Amino acid sequence: MSGKVSGVKGMNDLLPPDSSVWQHVEQTVRELFARFGYQEVRTPVVEDTALFVRSVGEATDIVGKEMYTFEDKGGRSLSLRPEGTAPAARAYIEHAVANQEPVTRWFYMGPMFRYERMKTGRYRQFHQIGAEAYGASEAAQDVELMDMVVQLLEALELKDISLNLNSLGDETCRPAYQEQLVAYLQAHRDELCADCQARLERNPLRVLDCKNERCQAVVAASPDIQTFLCEPCRAHFDEVKRKLDLLGIHYVVNPRMVRGLDYYTRTAFEFIASHPALGTASTVGGGGRYDRLVKQLGGPDVPAVGVALGLERLCLLLASEAGRYAAPPDLFVAFADAAAAEQGFVLVSRLRKAGLRVEFDPRGGSLKSQMKRADRTHARYALVLGENELASGKGQLKPMQGGEPIPVALDEVAAALVTR
Repeated sequence: MSGKVSGVKGMNDLLPPDSSVWQHVEQTVRELFARFGYQEVRTPVVEDTALFVRSVGEATDIVGKEMYTFEDKGGRSLSLRPEGTAPAARAYIEHAVANQEPVTRWFYMGPMFRYERMKTGRYRQFHQIGAEAYGASEAAQDVELMDMVVQLLEALELKDISLNLNSLGDETCRPAYQEQLVAYLQAHRDELCADCQARLERNPLRVLDCKNERCQAVVAASPDIQTFLCEPCRAHFDEVKRKLDLLGIHYVVNPRMVRGLDYYTRTAFEFIASHPALGTASTVGGGGRYDRLVKQLGGPDVPAVGVALGLERLCLLLASEAGRYAAPPDLFVAFADAAAAEQGFVLVSRLRKAGLRVEFDPRGGSLKSQMKRADRTHARYALVLGENELASGKGQLKPMQGGEPIPVALDEVAAALVTR
């Protein structure tokens, strides 16, 4: 086989300096979510296909059209995970976590896979940050998750992102709403796009989420789910809104907003960005309550609520500042001759053990070429080692952004850099 081998379409490489933006977001997530008591869970990227059929829903576009499904050597049907909630719920059940603690808070970060039409911020391998909370049915748990996302967006200094909020009801009140919705949409069937005509038969709530302008015009006059909520669902939704108000979190009630997965009940929410970097892919994250999912998958009757954020989309909003997050070396060491290279190699290792970011050019070369390399790394200081420096045990730290060289003993370089 000859010729160039390219990456798989829709599964992208991540290179520096863009990777520094991802690392910044991931580090911020770890620090912030820990404050809220969320611990990291890691699940396999491959699961039994039945997990997603039973949880996400056989009639959804994800299961019907978008999953990467294959048969393994043992004849089992496996799928690359298209989302993170179902695998987390499977792990929660399989390891009997409910028997160990009354309330469980998890978060995860990792790749998901869907074969779908690609656009800005939406790829066939994409990455999500997710959080799941098991064991509490109270509105305070819903709002805690939304507060955590709001604080994350603030920590990332992202603005102009609005919170859309809705209640999807439950098995008591949603059937009556769905019956009225289907009757209304059937009366306007010819005005819907081909996809929504198919959704009308399989998953009518998804019609509400269609971005086609004709479908949006039809949906604008459709029945309002808020008028169908039973008293417990209405009381829960009112408490969610009251607690959001208590925290000063602004939101917009959007009765046409639904989530694309079958397992949601009651609270549903999305964070929508108005930023040209995302084009029409403006949803940076969303989630909701899924009180029946754990039991549906064979576990105990445990309420739960979760949220997921698109890592690509968050990073697109920060992409213009990629250089801001790339940590430059503290020091670049250049060698004037072979003897200096030998001893300098030892010095570089010692400085790294002291916690400093230090680079050198293993190819050697002229001092001029090494200093050009130092410029390209954006190192804060450079240190040239030659015969004189080795003999005297002293050198000079050269500030790469300008300024007078700083005399320093070679065995005190680490301390000198730390103080600066």
